[in-house]
Amino acid sequence: MNQEFKNKLEKITDNFRGEVASLRTGRATPALVEDVEVDYYGVKTPLKALASISCPDPRQLVIQPWDKKAVQPIEKAIQVSNLGINPVADRDSIRLSLPSLTEEKRKELVKILGKYLEETRIKIRQAREDLFRNIDRREKSKEISEDQKFRERRESQKLVDEYNKKTEEIGDKKEKEVMTV
Repeated sequence: MNQEFKNKLEKITDNFRGEVASLRTGRATPALVEDVEVDYYGVKTPLKALASISCPDPRQLVIQPWDKKAVQPIEKAIQVSNLGINPVADRDSIRLSLPSLTEEKRKELVKILGKYLEETRIKIRQAREDLFRNIDRREKSKEISEDQKFRERRESQKLVDEYNKKTEEIGDKKEKEVMTV
């Protein structure tokens, strides 16, 4: 029971990590674009499945599709994404130059980060409430004793606190990264 709950919390935290990684900081990172959905032959495909993404310098990304016919769809997908970056397409690759972030844009990114953090806390709370309902149901049906119920609740709350702390640390680290000029 507890391992299943821990796996659920781990999945929620990993999802948060992915959302946070896609937030743009002043530095170029492949995580910024790797999950952009590209309409490739009528199928929505993540960019990382279509091309290699590299960082030749801190302010630039180079995307090299494995299929040269994917250059146009990738360019279009990046343009319509909410990244605010204009791609420059060569014959067989795409270059993304990241402009420096303004103070206003940094604050906006911190707000978005806060929204992601709050959504993650809510998901963790919902998972805890589901578990607590299950524990209460098991106690009512006499599968576990009242002492066992309280023990499981206490252990579960410890896990929730631990994962809340993890997500908070991830958020703080990303906020520092975003606000660093």
